[in-house]
Amino acid sequence: MRDQDQRDKHTRYWDATAWVSPSADGLAEAKAEEAIAEAAQVLAGGGTVAFPTETVYGLGGDARSTEAVENIFKAKGRPSDNPLIVHIAEESQLAELVTEVNDTARRLMAEFWPGPLTLVLPVRPGAVSPRVTAGLSTVGVRMPDHAVALRLIAAAGCPVAAPSANRSGRPSPTLASHVGEDLDGAIDGIVDGGPTGVGLESTVVECGADGMVTVLRPGGITVEELARVAASVQLDPALESGGGGEAPARPKAPGMKYTHYAPSGSLRIVMGASQEAVAARIQAELDAANARGEVTGILAFEEHLAKYHGAHTMLSLGSLAAPETAAQRLYAALRQFDEAGATYMLAEACPEEGLGAAVMNRLLKAAGHEVIYV
Repeated sequence: MRDQDQRDKHTRYWDATAWVSPSADGLAEAKAEEAIAEAAQVLAGGGTVAFPTETVYGLGGDARSTEAVENIFKAKGRPSDNPLIVHIAEESQLAELVTEVNDTARRLMAEFWPGPLTLVLPVRPGAVSPRVTAGLSTVGVRMPDHAVALRLIAAAGCPVAAPSANRSGRPSPTLASHVGEDLDGAIDGIVDGGPTGVGLESTVVECGADGMVTVLRPGGITVEELARVAASVQLDPALESGGGGEAPARPKAPGMKYTHYAPSGSLRIVMGASQEAVAARIQAELDAANARGEVTGILAFEEHLAKYHGAHTMLSLGSLAAPETAAQRLYAALRQFDEAGATYMLAEACPEEGLGAAVMNRLLKAAGHEVIYV
């Protein structure tokens, strides 16, 4: 349960959707600009503000202020050893935050910023609150590819620490309404910028001086895209075996240690070499769950939905040929299961190629790595 002071906090809402709407007129854009300016004042004053990025909604605070950062952790119920990503609006801000940016990192920035890529770099002493780095000598930095986010960060005039704007462990928010469901009354404000685009968090990487890029968290930039720029790319050992590797005692990036993105009920992933075997096992598990009185849900790809019968809630991740659709829909689907009161859910796996690797990483964490192999 939230503390009384969190529940009683007044959360303001600002509408900035005109900045992402091609049909918005000049008056609407002016009102959106005013909304962004007001939200930026709250951030600059040490407040906590949720805002859209191209990945998910983030919960922002001045990265230099320990009080603001502690309020982020408090609102989310986030473990204190889980570091935060710092968001900037201009590449020139990097000099204030880090001591070094090697050639590999520069190449990645040139190719993917602004965009869903976070670089873990050596932090400049005193540049950010020690709560941001969770005691590490590095800090994750990214420049979001979203007009509202960039305007807000620039107007606030400070680097913005921003994890996803949800209660810790819950599915990340892809709509402003999702933020309200989790954090209304616990934060100072929410900037509505419409639905996010990618739907999954940023890719987090470390860049070695030898050109090696290590992926700490898969996300909106795929391994294949990184490999076109970097000399070589490897996965952190914690990501091996389909994301089931041993979690580090001190995670270098968000999402490496704890169960995340989970719905309230029990989620199981079914995977196997044969789709026919997978479908048969899902239906058998579904029938058994219904027989014991569970409120059931199925999360499957469009090509296979017709194979399943009897679920209380049936949700599509889109086509197997379009993993970007699965990325966009995943978190909203998990929240829909909660809205439907689902107690037992079954999900199909997808190939761990391209964006599918990030989709499976989030699915596995949402399921607590509970997998049924057939």
